[in-house]
Amino acid sequence: MKVKIVVCSLLLIVGISSAMAGRPQRIDREIQKAVFIPKGQWLVGGTVSYSEHEENNLNFLVLKDVEALGYRFKVSPYVGYFFKNNIAAGARFSYNRTYLDMDNFDLNLGEDFNISLNNLYYLEHKYEVSGFIRTYMPVGRSKIFGLFNEARVTYGYSSGKNSTGSGVEYDGTYQKAHNLQIGIAPGLTAFVTDWASVEVSFGVMGFNIKWQDQTTNQIETGSRQVSSGNFKFDLFSLNIGMSFYL
Repeated sequence: MKVKIVVCSLLLIVGISSAMAGRPQRIDREIQKAVFIPKGQWLVGGTVSYSEHEENNLNFLVLKDVEALGYRFKVSPYVGYFFKNNIAAGARFSYNRTYLDMDNFDLNLGEDFNISLNNLYYLEHKYEVSGFIRTYMPVGRSKIFGLFNEARVTYGYSSGKNSTGSGVEYDGTYQKAHNLQIGIAPGLTAFVTDWASVEVSFGVMGFNIKWQDQTTNQIETGSRQVSSGNFKFDLFSLNIGMSFYL
């Protein structure tokens, strides 16, 4: 008798589970339908990032007597059009300048292995053009705070030079590079007025291919190709900007 009860109970549970599995369950996705930015709006804005460092007789682990000055500056204006609610397509232009002037650099790995360099110089200009699709989603049902994700295809060109030493010991290299990048850039936005917002993005995650050609002392030539993938947040590459909606 007990065996029959157990068998009947199992059959009842299986029947209820099958009936529930056969009927689709409704997931409330009304938040996805909320209009954060309406169709027909123009998007105009830009991001700016800047970092600077200066070392004066710095000693850190195996690095000794470091004397250096450098900075990195990046500006990136963009324009887009909302062809659907919360979805915009557009283009972006970026300029990036990197500079480093290191008067002295000692690498101390023991009594039998010491490296000392002086008059190190590096300067690079980089230009990029991107096409993007940007999607927005409000935080809850807020009309002020939202999340966005920007998918980009980017072509970049850069030129720069680096050198060491001075006088008869001078050694200099001039280089040109091209790169192709496919990636995404997530971020946060907050409206400060009805037509302007402040944005913070976390850099680009995706794939990057770079081709580089070098000429050293106007005689020797060299080349390099690098492929990389990046799928992590870099909190040290935050970009802060303003967007205007017209």
